[in-house]
Amino acid sequence: MTGHAGPQTLHHAAVPSGVWVPVGSGEALSLLRVPKSCVQACALVVVSHPRGQSAAHLRDSTSASVLTSALIHAGFAVLLSGDGGPASWGSPAGLAALGQVHAQATDLFGWSGRTYALGLSMGGLMALRSALPGAPYPVEGVALIDGWVDLRLAWGSALSRREEIGAAYGLADPPEDLNPAWLARAWGPRPLLVFGSPDDRTVPFDRNGEALWAEAGEPDVGGLVRLSGGHLGGNRFTPDVARQVAAFYRTLERR
Repeated sequence: MTGHAGPQTLHHAAVPSGVWVPVGSGEALSLLRVPKSCVQACALVVVSHPRGQSAAHLRDSTSASVLTSALIHAGFAVLLSGDGGPASWGSPAGLAALGQVHAQATDLFGWSGRTYALGLSMGGLMALRSALPGAPYPVEGVALIDGWVDLRLAWGSALSRREEIGAAYGLADPPEDLNPAWLARAWGPRPLLVFGSPDDRTVPFDRNGEALWAEAGEPDVGGLVRLSGGHLGGNRFTPDVARQVAAFYRTLERR
């Protein structure tokens, strides 16, 4: 990855290419990178981070850089989202913060009007929720890597998660109509590309990614990719996985 740009006042289509540019502030602080190939217009991929991380974590991660570099090379602008904080768990407040950052970011380059989402672990909740009705901007397709999508399962899986989710949602027990998995089932098929492993002991794949694909995946686009090994293992961040993610978005671009 190349250098980082410092904070500055930016105007439409004036963002420097090939560097990470800060967008937003505080817990919503995100990082935008526009490919040099984006001469006229390009689509945006919003990347939502794992629990306890941030946009800066993703920028500095050699593993995540395999994915983001492939997306940049494929001609997509990439927004590493702050998601409203390190433990927002796809909450309405986090989604609203992301909506504001998305509006700012898409005014800084030649945006084509199309947005895609990529969710990693906890970021799966935000990525999926952003693609469902009531979100602040439309999302054309969602890719998930070891992603949580069932908020109720996450809430019930550990006391620490329950406390974080309660704080993020401002509710002791978030209702089902705030659960992205439930909403996805209710609102019908979506273009999905889902990676996960039955060996994952952090995010149960059968009750998250596999269940989501079976219940809400749009046929004939994307798919379900079963990998091996534990949560967010190295085989999630290979050139082959990155190629599949970029190809999924490119397929949707041709629609």
